[in-house]
Amino acid sequence: MNTPRNGSAILNQVVEELCAPESYRGVYHQPSFGSPMPSVEALTETVERLRSVLFPGYFKESFITPRNMAYFVGSKLEKVRRELARQIARGFCFSCTEASCSPNACQERAEELADRFLLTLPKVRHLLASDVQAAYIGDPAAKSPGETIFCYPSIRAVTNQRLAHELYRLGVPLIPRIITEMAHSETGIDIHPGAQIGEGFFIDHGTGVVIGETSILGNNVRLYQGVTLGAKSFPKDERGHLVKGIPRHPIVEDDVIIYSGATVLGRITIGRGAIIGGNTWVVEDVPPGARVYRSEPH
Repeated sequence: MNTPRNGSAILNQVVEELCAPESYRGVYHQPSFGSPMPSVEALTETVERLRSVLFPGYFKESFITPRNMAYFVGSKLEKVRRELARQIARGFCFSCTEASCSPNACQERAEELADRFLLTLPKVRHLLASDVQAAYIGDPAAKSPGETIFCYPSIRAVTNQRLAHELYRLGVPLIPRIITEMAHSETGIDIHPGAQIGEGFFIDHGTGVVIGETSILGNNVRLYQGVTLGAKSFPKDERGHLVKGIPRHPIVEDDVIIYSGATVLGRITIGRGAIIGGNTWVVEDVPPGARVYRSEPH
């Protein structure tokens, strides 16, 4: 008959096992200089402030007029600049592997990048306005452009991605991925911040869409739910490690439509104006204007 062990002995055993180096190897992060981790909560609030600036009058403060807009936008962006610089600096410290890295230098660089990010917002607004029009024009169920801003998961996901993409282009570590994963968890739409997306982008319904890091999408591209723009293979170096950063996802040219459930893999090109039918598997280039449909087995 086993003798019951008291709770204290069990607790001590578990603590000892969990604190053994071989147990936490690969899952433990020791922050540089005692810097805290980036805050998902703070970044969520920052993105919501940016959303209210990009779509004035739609979120939180609804009574925005041309006369008070400058005050509203300036107030929001001042808070965005301060918090974003703080989070970027934390991202630097999280990613830093240099013993000589300086927290002050990271902070200065973070402030510079936050300013450079703010300069991209007019371009982001222009792109998002084109996305809203694409959603309104492309969906018969949409009663107004405003409905797509309020209700459509694709507009929320693409807003996060377009913001994250500008940070990604500036070389900001970690923060862009956090921002896109916020939208992924909320909408089911997974767009890597590295993906390059042209004007007038629309994802109808959206759930289950995946767009990989090195994807390039032209103007007026439309996707439906369940579409994957993914990689076909993952090359390894001589040590057996995955090779990072190489172009491995599709190029989708202007005016392409890809219907639900289609899987497009590898660094292939879907030519301008092509249509990819639902539940198809595409691993070779598609000529401009072509129609690709699922063939039934014989």
